[in-house]
Amino acid sequence: MIMEKSEFYAFFKKIPKAEIHLHIEAVISTDSIKKLYLKKNGTEFTDKAIKELFSYEDLNGFIAAFLKVQDLFTSVDDFDLVFADLEQYIRDNGLAYAEVFFAPSAFVKKGFDYGEIMQNFSKNIARIKAETGVAVRVLVDVSRTFGLENAEKNLDMLLAHKIPEVIGIGLGGAEAKGPCKDFGPVFERARKNGLHAVAHAGEDQDAWSIWDALNVLHSERIGHGITAIQDEELMQTLKAAQLPMEVAPTSNVFTKKYVPSFDKHPIRTFFDKGLLVTVNTDDPLFFKVSLLDEYWNLHTELGFTKEELKQLVLNSFNATFLSDSEKQAFAAKVEAAWNA
Repeated sequence: MIMEKSEFYAFFKKIPKAEIHLHIEAVISTDSIKKLYLKKNGTEFTDKAIKELFSYEDLNGFIAAFLKVQDLFTSVDDFDLVFADLEQYIRDNGLAYAEVFFAPSAFVKKGFDYGEIMQNFSKNIARIKAETGVAVRVLVDVSRTFGLENAEKNLDMLLAHKIPEVIGIGLGGAEAKGPCKDFGPVFERARKNGLHAVAHAGEDQDAWSIWDALNVLHSERIGHGITAIQDEELMQTLKAAQLPMEVAPTSNVFTKKYVPSFDKHPIRTFFDKGLLVTVNTDDPLFFKVSLLDEYWNLHTELGFTKEELKQLVLNSFNATFLSDSEKQAFAAKVEAAWNA
């Protein structure tokens, strides 16, 4: 039985949730984008121009728009706007914990000092923790878009300016242009330095990309992973390992390469087969979606029951890089909120 929409949103907002596939630059609001544009150009960013910025039809078009937003930043303190928007997003969606991606390449190429960026991140993450009680941790996207040498430099910067809030690396960007197998050395060195390692795979390429993420990168989670549906052996491997999948349904529908519509999304099959799937938004601003929206869509478009959605909420914590005791504590909070 489908819940009434307003009742659903009110209920699920109160349930503690984690999100583990969220690009921090894409949590920024259009109001903040306008402020950045005015600061950089001295003129107003018109509604027509914003509409054109967010008009894209495929993954490469989205990445181009993502880079254009990054290009609006002119100083490190511009990240204060991002974190203010992240705090609002946390409040609006009832998040209790978040692991977010940050891609430094474009900012470093603009001349930003990576160490100063990390100081800003530490300051803002501490503020969010003090004001909301929510911990935020960061995975630095070494980026496949700019090649292996750039990814190695990103890891060098991470290690030279290591802060407690940064817990690992990720591999994002245009999957076809930078296959996982090209980045094995970076991931091996990251693991040797005690960092967690995750990779986008199976978002815009077939199942072989996920196999490479597992076998070459030894990725601890799979970002998206929707093309696992092509390979029964791969699904069984993911199930046996209970290796988390960071699924972002609306994002996957947008790319349209593998998921033509929400009701055709393979997350239903993954869940029914016992894979450890989690629900995420990927890029809320760019895909005009919130985490509560994603849960609502699963409920209405794919028939997920309230109890099944509760399991997805629990999965969101179990898939984090928190300690077992912390995961158990969050699970208890979910149960308490659910029963209340």
